[in-house]
Amino acid sequence: MRAIEYRRHGGYEELRLVDRPAQPATGGRASIRLSYAEVSPADNTIRAGRMDPSLHQTPPHIPGGGAVGRITDPGATGLAEGARVVVGGGGLGWRTDGTWREQLTAEARQLMPIPDGVSDEAACALFAGAGYSTAYLVLTRLAGLKTGGTVLAPAIGGSVGMGTVEVARELGASLTVSTASRTDKAEAARAAGHEHVIDLSRESLTDGVARLTDGRGVDVVVDGVAGPLLGPCIASLAHGGAYVGVGYSGGTEGTVNITDLIWKNATAYGYTFTTTPPEVARAARVTLLDWLRAGRITPAIAGVFPLEQAAEAQRHLIEDRPFGRVLLAMAR
Repeated sequence: MRAIEYRRHGGYEELRLVDRPAQPATGGRASIRLSYAEVSPADNTIRAGRMDPSLHQTPPHIPGGGAVGRITDPGATGLAEGARVVVGGGGLGWRTDGTWREQLTAEARQLMPIPDGVSDEAACALFAGAGYSTAYLVLTRLAGLKTGGTVLAPAIGGSVGMGTVEVARELGASLTVSTASRTDKAEAARAAGHEHVIDLSRESLTDGVARLTDGRGVDVVVDGVAGPLLGPCIASLAHGGAYVGVGYSGGTEGTVNITDLIWKNATAYGYTFTTTPPEVARAARVTLLDWLRAGRITPAIAGVFPLEQAAEAQRHLIEDRPFGRVLLAMAR
């Protein structure tokens, strides 16, 4: 089978198309022929060698934390041959070889049926970057979003920003705010139905939030950017608000005015999936797939690249910062 791997940490050029032997279904593992795989910032961080080595497999390594495909051999999983499934979890792309390949085997707990009426592309985009799943779990279990509450999630083009805005609406938020670094992205977001997007090339985040909330601030911030937006995000909280850091696409360090936490009686959290029981995370994904089937959420797809162009797909996601998800297609 064809696969993308790197044999040492470095730039995009380390991603090479190789031939790997297919894995037979054995024991409790099913064999899946993949159709699409997600491209995420985490893949880039690991390949570049910017993540703690204890958290991931050493090279050679196949990236990719998620994919969709069809079961070709169910093994002893009890699943049906030919069923379309989402594949994820189990350390894929981190502690084990990931999904940037044409075929893999996985345990039943790593597989989730795709409802009729949901395309493979849409299902893969829904879970690419884990933005929608993160948003649902953070808003329902950690941040305490109430019906009628207000939410800020910067970077509408990213998985966390887009996912949080859409999930918060479905959970009853009265106002969802995001940002775009460029005017063209802000306009694309508004055309896609995201009304309250602050164009950071024309207005600061704090000024935009103050304008949209009549100076009150927002109840919840779900931040996947951090870096230079960390301080402004916390400054944009309302009294009693909650800040949740879930990523750092803008950088790992930022400047915070401590009075924005103290005087507002605000709360700050850090979140990773390791704090969520597996059965709770799975239930969240089931809910999200049902919302997708019903047309209640619509993850945007910025581009689909053939497997052999994985390096360009990764560069496009990281450097061009497109509006929507980036996928790899396995079909030849």
